[in-house]
Parts: sequence; C-alpha cells; structure tokens
Amino acid sequence: MDAEKLIMYLILIILFFPLCISLDTLTSDQSIKDGQSLISNENNFILGFFSPGNSRYRYLGIWYAKVKKHTVVWVANRNDPINDSAGVLSINQSGNLVLHDSHNHLLWSTNVSVQGTTSCVAQLQDSGNLILVQDKSKMLLWQSFDFPTDTILPEMKIGLNRITGLNSFLTSWKSQDDPGTGDYFFKLNLTGFPQIILYEGSTPRYRADPWPWNRPAFKPSFGFNSNFVNNEDEISYFFSLDDPSIITRFVVDSSGLYQQLTWNDGDSQWKQVWSTPRSCDNYGNCGAYSICIVDSTTRFACTCLPGYEPKSLRDGSEGCVRKNLGLSMCGNGEGFVKVAHLKIPDAFDAAWMDMSMSSLECEQACLRNCSCTAFIDCNINGKGFGCFSFYGELIDILEYTDEGWDLNVRVDASELAKYTRKSKGFLGKKRKLAITILSVAVPLFLVSLLAYMWLMKKRKTKVKRKLHNPSLNFTGTKDYLEGNELEDSSRHPDLSIFDLSCIVAATDNFSPTNKLGQGGFGSVFKGLLSNGQQIAVKRLSKSSGQGVEEFKNEVTLIAKLQHRNLVKIFGCCIQDEEKMLIYEYMPNKSLDSFIFDHTRSSLLNWRKRFEIIIGIARGILYLHQDSRLRIIHRDLKTSNVLLDGEMNPKISDFGIARIIKGDQIQDKTTRVVGTYGYMSPEYVIFGKYSTKSDVFSFGVILLEIVSGKKNNDSYQNHPSLTLIGHVWELWRVDKALDIVDSSINESFFSLEVLRCIQIGLLCVQENAMDRPTMLAVILMLSSEITLPSPKQPAFIFRRATNEFESITGGELYSINDMTITEFEAR
Repeated sequence: MDAEKLIMYLILIILFFPLCISLDTLTSDQSIKDGQSLISNENNFILGFFSPGNSRYRYLGIWYAKVKKHTVVWVANRNDPINDSAGVLSINQSGNLVLHDSHNHLLWSTNVSVQGTTSCVAQLQDSGNLILVQDKSKMLLWQSFDFPTDTILPEMKIGLNRITGLNSFLTSWKSQDDPGTGDYFFKLNLTGFPQIILYEGSTPRYRADPWPWNRPAFKPSFGFNSNFVNNEDEISYFFSLDDPSIITRFVVDSSGLYQQLTWNDGDSQWKQVWSTPRSCDNYGNCGAYSICIVDSTTRFACTCLPGYEPKSLRDGSEGCVRKNLGLSMCGNGEGFVKVAHLKIPDAFDAAWMDMSMSSLECEQACLRNCSCTAFIDCNINGKGFGCFSFYGELIDILEYTDEGWDLNVRVDASELAKYTRKSKGFLGKKRKLAITILSVAVPLFLVSLLAYMWLMKKRKTKVKRKLHNPSLNFTGTKDYLEGNELEDSSRHPDLSIFDLSCIVAATDNFSPTNKLGQGGFGSVFKGLLSNGQQIAVKRLSKSSGQGVEEFKNEVTLIAKLQHRNLVKIFGCCIQDEEKMLIYEYMPNKSLDSFIFDHTRSSLLNWRKRFEIIIGIARGILYLHQDSRLRIIHRDLKTSNVLLDGEMNPKISDFGIARIIKGDQIQDKTTRVVGTYGYMSPEYVIFGKYSTKSDVFSFGVILLEIVSGKKNNDSYQNHPSLTLIGHVWELWRVDKALDIVDSSINESFFSLEVLRCIQIGLLCVQENAMDRPTMLAVILMLSSEITLPSPKQPAFIFRRATNEFESITGGELYSINDMTITEFEAR
C-alpha cells in the first residue's frame, strides 16, 4: 500500500508541477517550456526563461548556476520579449533552434542552413556556450559564443571570422530591466592595426592598447591569459583561465562602463576587479598631440607633446598645435624628443610597422620621411626589436605610471636644442655621481677596448690570410679586391669565403639531381653542408650574360642588407674558374612556380597571396628607404621572389641593382638590363631608373599574383592586350574581378581584391610621377584610406607575339620580351 501511495504522489508531481529537464541536451523530439531548463554537465550554467529586474516580460537566456545573485550572460530574444509565460524552445524540421510565443509567432531562430536530413541536437556546455550540432556527425552548426550580448566569458572570441564574415562584438543592455540592444558597443576595429574600441553609438569612448603591446584589451589579473589570433581564418581576441574554478566575466553595462567582475563562494555581490573608462581613459580626453596625466587624487591634466603648444590659452585640453608652424621640419636640423611611459597614440590609419629594424634604423627612417611625426622602437613579446612610425594626427595619448612605451616625437632644431640643454642641466646636478662612476668605468673600458682591438686585429689577419692563401688558387683576385669592396664584404660577420671542395661535396659534384633551376647568372644547385645547413648555390656560367661586375655587385650589396623579406647570403666561392654565391635554401622555390602553374596555384588562397604581396612591398620599401644603402633593384619579377618553408616571400637576385645617394631622385644608364614586361617605360626607352621603376615592377607582380597570369600572356578576346592592358580594360567597365585567378576557389573579400587591383594599376601608370611610393603602397594595402583613380597605364598593347607597345610622348615603341639582356637607351 505504501508503494502504491508513492507511485501516486510521483504521478501527481509530474502532472501538476513543471518538469525540470536536468540534462544538458535538447533533441529534435523535445522542447523547453517556461519553467523548464537545461543545466550544463558540471552544473556551471543554466539555460531557461527569466524576467530581468522589475520587468514583466520573459526572455530566453543563460545564467550562472553556482552564483547566488541571478546573473545572465547571454540572451536569445533580447529585442523580442515574450508577453506571457508560454514561450517554447524547440528544434524545428530544418534542424534550427527556434523560440515561439503562445501565438506560435517566431521570436528567435539560429537561422542556419543544415545540409541533409540528419537530425540536430542542442547542448549547453560547461563554458556557458550553447551549441547546435548534427546528431550523427557532431558537426558544429551554430554556437551562442558567436553571438554575444553584453558579456565575455573565458574562450569566447571578439573579432572577425574571415571564412564566414561574421563579426562578433558586445552590446550593452538598454537598462537593468531591459536586455535589448543598448547604446554601447565593444568591438574589434580593423581599420589599420587591430585594436578594441568601446563605442557609444559611432563615437569612440575608450580604446584598448592594440595587441600585442603591453596593456592587453581584457586587462586580466594574475591567473589569466589574454590572447590574440590573426591568421587566414580569423582575427580575434579572447581570454583564458589558468584556474578553471575561478568565476569571472567582462561586461559592458548599460551606463557604458566596461569592467571585469569576479565571484567567490560566500559573496553576495560581484567584485569589480577593473573598469574603464575613467578620467584619462576616455577616448581623446585631451585632444590631438596632448597627453592626459592623472595625479594622485585621480584628477587629470592635459599637457602638450614636445614641440607643441595648446590651441587655447588655458592648457592642452582642447588639443595642441605645432610651435613655429611656418617653419619646415624637413632637413632643417630637426630631431626627436623621447616621452616615456605612454599609451600608444591612435594614428593607426596612418601608421607603419617593421619588425626588422633596429632603434637607430627606425629613427633614421622616420627622419628621412618628412611626413613622419613620431616613432616607437619596440620589443614585442621577445620577438625582437622593431619600428613603429606615425604619419597622421596623434590622439588619445595618456601617461602610465610604470609601464607603457617611449614615444619619440619629431621636433624642430630650436626645440631639440632646448631639450638638449635641459638634459645637460640634469647631468650637471649629478656631476659628483657621474665622476665617481666614470673613475671606475673608464679604466675598465680602456682595458676592454684594448682587448677587443687585439682580437679584431687577430681576426682580420686570419681573414686576409684566407683571402690571399695561394693554395686556393684564386683567379683575378686583384680585380675582385679592387677598391676593397669584396674584401670589406668578406669581413662581414655573417659572410664566409667557401672552399671549392666544400661546395663540390655539398652539391654532390653539382649533380643534375640537385639542380634547382637556371637563371641569367647561371645554374642554381641545392647543397647540404657538413654541419647540416641546407644551401642554394648560384654558379656563374661561362656563357652567362652576367659577369664579374654583377657577381661583385651582388656580394657587396646583399651582404649589407638584413630584412625578413630579402634572401640571406651566407658567402661566396672564388676559386679556379669558379665564381659562386651561397644563399639560404628556399624549399618552395620561386613565386612564379606557384601562381603560373595550374596545379600548384590552388595551394595559394587569397589570404596567403595577400600576405605575399605585403611581404614583397615591405622588402622593396626596405631597399628604397630603410636600409643603410638606398637601392634600386631593377629586376623585380615573380621568378626573383623566393618562398621559404612557410611561404614567406624573399626578394633575390641583386646582380643589376644600383645604389643611389640619399638625396638623389633618379639616375640614368646607357646599358638597360632587366626583364621586359616588368621594366618601366622611362627605363626601357630612355635608360632612366628610380625607385618608381621598382614600383612599376611591383605593380606588374601584384597584378600577376591576383590574376595568376603572366604580363605577356595573350587573351582570347583581346590578343593584342598585355595583362596590364587587359586589367585596365576590365577596370574601365567595372569588371576588374573577372581577372581574379580561378584557382582561388574559396570565398574572398572582393573589396580587398579590388583594392589590390587598383593599387596595381596605380603602380603601373605611364608617368613615373603619378606612381605612389612604396611607403604609400603599404599604407594603402594595410588601411582603408581612399585611393586615387588610376590613369592609363603603360605597355597595354602588343604588336605581335611577345612584343609590347607603349605610348609615350606621342610615339609608339615596340619592345621584345627578353630576360637579362642589354641595349643602348635613347
């Protein structure tokens, strides 16, 4: 009888009280009604219906299970509330999660396309992520983490999915009683360098330091990790926990405050760890060229950067303007004044970065460019020092107490002298301390210097003996050492003189199986040194069109160049009749072997092609502006762009490159050499070459990378057109995307591709003065600045097979398609 009563009680409970689904999974034959819920496996989160604050409306959401204070982290129908307690969540016949009210009106849906007839399952994970998967394959179809509301949880990403185009960001609630979309947005800004910004509508309220500089966007305390991902699939921020038992969240509240909150057992309220914006954190609090400084009472003041003065008579709160505005700061003895512990300014739509530069090179590069207003030499996460230079208005600068970066601000000669005098005055106050230190340091320095000079003398003697060793039987040694050019190069610490027997052994006596290719210089062989180092050996052919001058030119130039997008030379061999250059081995050979090969071109998706374009551009900019020597390559083409194991581009073949003086604009030669199809019209016809000649070559390379076609290819509908001409004709009728390589079979960003095509056309314009500089090219590639309209390019027609025509000054010239040749310029 007792057993019968127990069964009856259970039946009554089931009939008259709402059933709580304690499982974490919802199948296609189940539903969740108001009063029912899903609970994650370890009881971390609950999915169900709730009413916020004093609201009478009902919403479907996710909240913490172990937190006493009811805290919602995600809302489904935030802008479509339910008027009663009759809401139902289910999985419809198409496999989507759907939310209906009592009138069967659809209020919310996952709205994904489900392939096939496989049923779907929804699951609430212990991370707080609600996922929708296909039942059998377990393929993820949708997840709530991709559609956050006002809260970031651990492992939830903010940013852009480049595959789907989905941009995930936070939006505040309207109020504590209304989870509808509020006025504040916390999102990743992709204009220029990526940085997270808190907006009120479209107005910035707070800007986090861009990754990966010093102060991360999520400002995690001990036990947290802030992460940044930037690859071909996505660009995003997220944070993770060292201790998963910690309960923490980041939230944008309805008042516009972005804060980190934590919960501990026994607490009745969330504890605020950090929040922003406060005083100086407010975006642009002090205007342009002004620093926001907080004192001990949390009040702030605005002070101008060195060389600037307030717009108003009071202070820099309305921004600052440069002193001596009419005085030019270009080649008039200007310099830089360092300001320490600053937040990096917001000038990222007009900023440029190179992680291969030293501090001195960074300063010199900025000084050479009259548009450069400031620079930062930085060490990012132990990856080495680099250069960060600014070319636009500097805004949102604030002073940190014990961290931040040193901003080097460009000032005129008089301002520089003033700061130099201040520095000297400070040294005068510390004279006694300096004398004490110097009295100890100077003797130690002298001893060290003498020891260093002795070692260097011994090393030079060793190198000379090696160079002049009769057993090596060099031919023409006197010619090669004329002017000490090669001798100086051989003293370079990273350049070695190889013995012929060493190279013979490394290449298995120049075995045909080790031959990598053939160029104007001669054959190139793969080799393996005794220490395991793989090398590429470029062997000068006796019948080569290039000779002693090109050989010496390449050794003396490339030994002095160091950049991640330039091929590295290990040394050379000059013995018997042999003249060889030894380079780092590039396993993926040259760029043309990919983009012009129908099989291998599919290995280069658009994201990788774009990265290659950027890498080539940075390498050329280094040659033109940022290296110790100002160099014009003169033979830029896809076959001279090599690819390393990670498909990073490296410019090679400097045999016909030329050094020009820092203030020199162009030079002229009667010996025109290069590769037709890549050479600019002013160089081909008149022998004039400049940095704009390399820009023309880069433009051709860019168009070839986008199209997968050679410039000298013919086209079925327009056999008289070159690639340049074909692109130009399509551009004029708004069909430029027709040129895109058909092997790029994944979805690509059409705006980005069109932008690259437009930049390519700007680079191949007929008049050299119309072409952009390489610095401008990089800014155009890496930002959303408005581009000028290109004018008609050069070499758009061909007369016959492999002949190009260029209209210049009313005359028509025909140029044969030849590689590494020479002729007399007009």
